[in-house]
Amino acid sequence: KSKPDLVTRDYTIHLAKRTHKTTFKSKTPKAIKEIKKFAENAMGTKDVRISTDVNKFIWSQGVRNPPKRIRVRLSRKRNEDEDADEKLYTLVEHVQVASFKGLETETIDA
Repeated sequence: KSKPDLVTRDYTIHLAKRTHKTTFKSKTPKAIKEIKKFAENAMGTKDVRISTDVNKFIWSQGVRNPPKRIRVRLSRKRNEDEDADEKLYTLVEHVQVASFKGLETETIDA
């Protein structure tokens, strides 16, 4: 498969279904792990970095009640660190939206 190296896409992640049937005290930590897992699958990189605004948004309602959905921008970027195992990493950024209705995955042109 020849994928374009550096690509940026917007996704909506449905966190409620990913944290369903999870103990209260581990709901938000699990949401963070699920975002990482989602980004890993979508972008095919082991190295996933979550920006602080995503973290703040997820934790904004406390440990027991993470937001139902989140709109994220996943960017596959080149690793500046020369001796890193992976050549590429994924950066997860928060995209603020008024409503999640009718949103689809969009590719952003750099």
